[in-house]
Amino acid sequence: MESIKSIARQAKQRLKNNFWENCKTNIKQGELQAKNLGLNESKVKSYIGVKVQRQIKGSAPDEFYLRVKAMLDECGEVSDAIGRLTDKAYYATLSYEEKQRYNLELSAKYLAALERYRKERELPLG
Repeated sequence: MESIKSIARQAKQRLKNNFWENCKTNIKQGELQAKNLGLNESKVKSYIGVKVQRQIKGSAPDEFYLRVKAMLDECGEVSDAIGRLTDKAYYATLSYEEKQRYNLELSAKYLAALERYRKERELPLG
């Protein structure tokens, strides 16, 4: 867990680098682009806000989401998505109950990733 000092240092660095001014500019550009494309401006603002939050947290790219995105880009939505995303070697070591739990957790993660993918595809803001 990060210390308060390091969090404050990061916030100060964002202020020095005009991070927030750049965010405002990106939001205004996104709204303008959405207006020109006939998209919902509030969805664009929300999407940009989520991207900024991820950037501030500095979280590593979500490997599972990247796998789902690659699959959806290549094949589209398929009926056997859970099967394609299953780690076969790990799955073979599980008991029946553990397999059921794994399938439910994988399904929930897939649905969340699919929703994120749809939002990103809907808003062509990169």
